[in-house]
Amino acid sequence: MELKKIQEFILKNNIQLSDCTMHTNRKLENNGKIRILVLKGETDAYVEYICPKCGHYCYTKKTWKRPFSIKCENCGKLIRVPRMKTLIKKEIKNY
Repeated sequence: MELKKIQEFILKNNIQLSDCTMHTNRKLENNGKIRILVLKGETDAYVEYICPKCGHYCYTKKTWKRPFSIKCENCGKLIRVPRMKTLIKKEIKNY
């Protein structure tokens, strides 16, 4: 399953990178994924994810704050957005 709702929202509203406070698309363990979009001037994040524990797909809005996390509405797993710095270190270590 792919994360498509945020991409459709971006295209429909002609959103540019300069319109965003945060926009990220991350892979998680066990084929999980999370995509977050926060527009400038807004306090809510558009969130789309595939839970790495149960595979549940969800598209929702949640108050934006760092560090960002969201609970899977199906199994309750806390999904955290890994920091890019941490991901890069992990990838270099596994190289």
